[in-house]
Amino acid sequence: MKRPVRVEHFRWLGDKRNQIVYDLDEITDEEIINELIESEMYLVFSPDTLPEARNRGYRHRKV
Repeated sequence: MKRPVRVEHFRWLGDKRNQIVYDLDEITDEEIINELIESEMYLVFSPDTLPEARNRGYRHRKV
């Protein structure tokens, strides 16, 4: 999947609505990410790692 422009330099993208984090390197369903970007209810992490996302209460979801 080609990463959306707003998050092109990040791997982990969090959904603020349900505390789910998606791995942009492994996602297969682009519609989920496109909808999330359009809603503007997303969060990126610094450092851009899964442990940092989990530290903030997000759960990893494979899609």
